Amino acid sequence: MRNHTLDGQAAFQPSHMPDIANALADASGLRIEIDRRRGRGAGLNPDGRFEALQREVFDDGWQTLEDMPEFRTEVQVEKPRSIITRNESPDIPFDRSINPYRGCEHGCIYCFARPSHSYMGLSAGLDFESKLFAKPDAAKLLERELAKPGYKPRVIAIGTNTDPYQPIEREWRIMRQILEVLAEADHPVAIVTKSALIRRDIGILAPMAKKGLVKVGISVTTLDRKLARNMEPRAATPDKRLEAVKALTEAGIPVAVMMAPVIPALNDHEIERILQAGKAAGATEASYVLLRLPLEVSPLFRDWLLRNYPDRYRHVMSLVRSMRDGKDYDAEFGKRMKGEGPYAWQIGRRFEMATKRLGLIRRGIHLRDDLFVPPGGAGVQLSLL
Repeated sequence: MRNHTLDGQAAFQPSHMPDIANALADASGLRIEIDRRRGRGAGLNPDGRFEALQREVFDDGWQTLEDMPEFRTEVQVEKPRSIITRNESPDIPFDRSINPYRGCEHGCIYCFARPSHSYMGLSAGLDFESKLFAKPDAAKLLERELAKPGYKPRVIAIGTNTDPYQPIEREWRIMRQILEVLAEADHPVAIVTKSALIRRDIGILAPMAKKGLVKVGISVTTLDRKLARNMEPRAATPDKRLEAVKALTEAGIPVAVMMAPVIPALNDHEIERILQAGKAAGATEASYVLLRLPLEVSPLFRDWLLRNYPDRYRHVMSLVRSMRDGKDYDAEFGKRMKGEGPYAWQIGRRFEMATKRLGLIRRGIHLRDDLFVPPGGAGVQLSLL
């Protein structure tokens, strides 16, 4: 019987743990050495699902570990023809969104957007958090689209796929340029982030908030710094996120605390504490999303769980599958965000009771769309007097 050891963690007996043995087999030949991926979330970098060839890492004796380069952050310029993305999903409260970047350096292991990197011929693993795409023409494209005849304003969501305030925003400042266009046009916007960098733009957001044009969701997945560092290696610490909530609310900007995702047997015991901390920081609204493991995210998450919390692996995955009809994920509308079954019901009721006790709103604050003025005054009829 052969034991398997994961990055110095305790060894396992696969013959007695078939689920763990399968997960080990999935990662066999794909795991990247820790020295090459230090500070990253994923431990694997499998080929995208659309690639004709699949690679497998192995030591042929010609190149030592010291010769292999680290996964450093690289940014390429993407030049899309349009910047507003439309959707008709029945369980999403918006019909349009903007993504200033593709990929995300935060490296959150649970990120459901990881599979989108496959469309670029890249991996949903380490490539997703190290090979990034920036859209420097985003503000110009947005201005052009808002000025089109017949454009009807509705809330634009930003940060629903990848974080607009990820570390490279400090240099590229694409999100700030987008906000400047939206502010000039009095266009409503809803922002989701887990970065404290949003505090930089309070000067733009506060005047918009006075007009009822903006709200912000700050994602707080845990108050445990160690878990946060392992799960979201390059995102702001929990304390910094709560400080951002406080700074925004003090500036008059409505803020929701978002627990996304809720991971059974890993962070679900913190639901009440996180909501209480968010309320104390000034948040007026709250929401949650159950862990989602679509496509390539499932093996990446399971590998991460084995490396960091091997003693909880079977329990976590058993609970996940109990809420997903026996699968790692169920993409059906109405189920994908909240799950189903007794454990999912319990999470929902705990969240409901905590928000009611704390006086947190669960339904979104309505933003105004009647103040919109097309860029350059296009479409505005002049008065006769």
